[in-house]
Amino acid sequence: MRSTIPRRALLRAGASTMALAAASPLWAQSPAKMRFSCAFTEQDLRADAYKAFAAAMKEDFEFQPFWGNTLFKQGTELVALQRGNLEMANLAPQDISKQVPAWSLLTSAYLFRDVAHLKKTFKSDVGREFVKMAREQLQIEVITPVYFGSRHVNLKPDRQIKTPADLAGIKLRMPPGEFWQFLGESIGVNPTPVAFAEVYTALQTGAIDGQDNPLVLSKLMKFDEVTTQFVLTGHVVGYDVMTVSSKAWNMLKPEQQARFRAAAEKAIDDYTAKFEGQERDVVTALKAEGKKVYTPDVNAFRAYAQKRYVDKYGRDWPSGAIERINAL
Repeated sequence: MRSTIPRRALLRAGASTMALAAASPLWAQSPAKMRFSCAFTEQDLRADAYKAFAAAMKEDFEFQPFWGNTLFKQGTELVALQRGNLEMANLAPQDISKQVPAWSLLTSAYLFRDVAHLKKTFKSDVGREFVKMAREQLQIEVITPVYFGSRHVNLKPDRQIKTPADLAGIKLRMPPGEFWQFLGESIGVNPTPVAFAEVYTALQTGAIDGQDNPLVLSKLMKFDEVTTQFVLTGHVVGYDVMTVSSKAWNMLKPEQQARFRAAAEKAIDDYTAKFEGQERDVVTALKAEGKKVYTPDVNAFRAYAQKRYVDKYGRDWPSGAIERINAL
């Protein structure tokens, strides 16, 4: 039987339905789902931060986390963002620097003094210039840095360390790869590539003299059982960046983008405060064990390391950028 509804009415109804769809923030103004990839597990404190962020944004999109690189392998997330296969990632700045060499400055030793300086840099004019580079050259939106601990030298030999010269001849485990080996050279050690799973045994047997990792991780892996001291060099303020693909970001309304940034800042700030508390607790625990925990001449280390980095990578860096960051 033929419909008795006039054709014009049907057309008007169809147009109204399309208009409603266009008005829905989950249909056209933002992605219905925000797939998220990261290297850390769901048990990590950072996962709690992202969950808090997701809860704050639940009216705008469905956050779909894939913890522990279960969706994309570590190091492949940036390409996935660019290809539209992923909306959001906890991205290593080193991955960005592979495509935008200027970003290698933001991965160099002794650039950031602490987590406060890290955050201040990203909010500054020079930090916004780097964010703009990523947006224009990679089609990603960098939201905020995500701190995960400063790297400190942890040694088996009972040798007093004040300057890089005191680390001469020290076989310090560094992860394999040119970036990590050069990092070791920049603080004066003899960098030795050892797989992370083998570090405890290598320290125990004397195959290496020490390792460098954030304090919380070093304590978790029980490296304090086979070493004598922790030298608070703080040569790298470890961080990743919360990142969204430009395609997903541009589908959000301006007010949604503002909510996104505010929710991200609050979630990461709350997490950072908890993590810094854990770092202080580890220092207290190590001292209670009788381990030496002290700060060397950080200015001497910074001057030595920054000269090495400028000599090797400075040609890729924007003119005056390192001086502007140092001055913040």
